[in-house]
Amino acid sequence: MGRLQKQVCRFVLDYFDRTYTREIGNAWSTVREVLSTPECWQYAVLLNNFTSTWALESQLHMKGYHLLFQEIICPQTLKCFVNGNPGKFPSQRHRTGKLKEYYVLNAASLLPVLALDVRDGENVLDMCAAPGGKSIGLLQCSTPARLHCNEPDLPRSRWLKQTLESFVPETEMNHIFSTELDGRLLGKFHSGFYDKVLVDAPCSNDRSWLFSSDAQQAAARISQRKNLPVLQAELLRSAVEVLRPGGSLVYSTCTLSRAENSDVISNILNSCSNVVAVDLSSTARALAHEFSFAPGVPHGLLVLPDAGKSWGPMFVAKLLKV
Repeated sequence: MGRLQKQVCRFVLDYFDRTYTREIGNAWSTVREVLSTPECWQYAVLLNNFTSTWALESQLHMKGYHLLFQEIICPQTLKCFVNGNPGKFPSQRHRTGKLKEYYVLNAASLLPVLALDVRDGENVLDMCAAPGGKSIGLLQCSTPARLHCNEPDLPRSRWLKQTLESFVPETEMNHIFSTELDGRLLGKFHSGFYDKVLVDAPCSNDRSWLFSSDAQQAAARISQRKNLPVLQAELLRSAVEVLRPGGSLVYSTCTLSRAENSDVISNILNSCSNVVAVDLSSTARALAHEFSFAPGVPHGLLVLPDAGKSWGPMFVAKLLKV
């Protein structure tokens, strides 16, 4: 419950007020209320199909949870349960040699997984993989020939490896491997190799930044924010390079920032002649009853935290290499 005791950082909130009032208009007042009130946050439960989950499914149904993706076409093995009420299902601790039955997460985090549409036998790169929730989501959808989980930050890489150990049996680990490389270099090492790439990019995480521990930390984060789109674009160019022709990538962030979202995709579309944007509007229509999507967002989807749908922020865009 430590998170609920944290105080909103006024410095960051004032910055968000100025920036997001300009970028998303009247919607910001509702988003602001949700983001600054952790007591109303909702959490989803992603089941681990490497374990027996029937008893857990029954328990979730009894607690008022329902399947998130039951209305749209997705692998039956991707079972994510959500509840319309705020609150967090208790997380399971890591225990060596014992698999966890579920992963607690923000439901919007699975939209990039859904958009990537990984199929059995494909070679897949998760370029910025820690803490590992999206990698686990990918493994619930399919059995890739190779899943490459990359995370350059060493503490986060250890977290990623522990997540994989907690959810994937040893018999399935032979097609999964982890590296700690700068994602911007992967294009040189693995040019044209991967069928699908997920770039869940380092970003100005609005939820965590809003609860910065002190004004000095907040000021440092805000000053560094202008450098993030440069890094994000470089990661995307590397992702385009590692894709085979006909392969696709998904770019995602957990910020509302236009500079880190649509502007980054526009940059890539304008500078890379071998990629085109993929329309995700059908996904938004199919999930409009579960998520609040911002209207008119260029090149992708933007999930806005809303009352009773407190998922996000999450930006998702998909590119096809031609």
